[in-house]
Amino acid sequence: MSHNTFGHLFRVTTWGESHGPALGCVVDGCPPGLTLTEAEIQHWLDRRKPGGSRFVTQRREPDQVRILSGVFEDAETGGPVTTGTPISMMIENVDQRSKDYAEIAAQFRPGHADFSYFAKYGVRDYRGSGRASARETAARVAAGAVARKVLGPGVTIRAALVQIGPHRIDPARFDWAETETNPFWCPDALTTPIWEGYLDEVRKKGSSTGAVVEVVAEGVPPGWGAPIYGKLDAEIAGALMSINAVKGVEIGAGFGSAALSGEQNADEMREGDDGPVFLSNNAGGVVGGISTGQAVVARMALKPTSSILTPRASLDKAGHEVEVRTTGRHDPCVGLRAAPVAEAMMACVLADAFLRHRGQTGGGAYTPGKMTRT
Repeated sequence: MSHNTFGHLFRVTTWGESHGPALGCVVDGCPPGLTLTEAEIQHWLDRRKPGGSRFVTQRREPDQVRILSGVFEDAETGGPVTTGTPISMMIENVDQRSKDYAEIAAQFRPGHADFSYFAKYGVRDYRGSGRASARETAARVAAGAVARKVLGPGVTIRAALVQIGPHRIDPARFDWAETETNPFWCPDALTTPIWEGYLDEVRKKGSSTGAVVEVVAEGVPPGWGAPIYGKLDAEIAGALMSINAVKGVEIGAGFGSAALSGEQNADEMREGDDGPVFLSNNAGGVVGGISTGQAVVARMALKPTSSILTPRASLDKAGHEVEVRTTGRHDPCVGLRAAPVAEAMMACVLADAFLRHRGQTGGGAYTPGKMTRT
């Protein structure tokens, strides 16, 4: 199986399966001298791990991370620092229930990667879907923690759910602080009880629903990314599309820009004390594939979970027509745990863009008051 690695200078390889003994990642390209502890990585993993509420899978995984390489106890700093060598991290699986998948061992779930994996490889790990499982994203979150260290405190990356099923938040009530007070990463206090009632109905039916996650990176300076084949927005879109169940990504106004006039869509500019002041951000912080200094904004749409109790028409490996229903522990809405994953992928892309920009230009940036680079 190829293509388990992404990135250019900041490169991440993930490994492991949902029901294997462990999963993890190797991060290559992290600069030396950055403080990095398991506790710092664990903070982000705890935000993604399962079993946090009645609305997500009740699989009980502590997601405890171990750093196996790439750090060294530095006497001067009194703590572990990166050495510039590959950083390997491992997370053990401790709560697998493979017997839950026995009934579908030879059957393909409609809408799931069961069939496409089998068609390509001729074999599939039916226990929790193997590499096709969202369990793989724990390794991405660990890598994202390292990427945040590369970016430093000047870049802030946050994500929130802005839609579950047909129910959207009111953008006028968007409050980042609210995302930390509920199990949905919902930034709108009045929408939270609506989602609770809706998801309770979905769970009782044994069904599932989709969602939209918005991820925003603030503090990204102008100049990151490259024209044509290295566009920052294209790489963000590709990274988000690689997340399980994601079927659509938009940057800034996205598909909504098709309904705008040229006058409405243009992000007009004025000179401010600290550089350009943009009067809107329809571009989502990226123009021509290069960051503008505005917030980088992306949204991703996740399809409903394929593992549901409702019988669905399908086939088995022998080509027989069957009805498939999936028992076991599954998320009724995968979007509920996708926000930390979206943040991690944004962090990895931006860390890579930062290192590439520094390598090509020496890290020069726009100087306020002068349309030149220093």
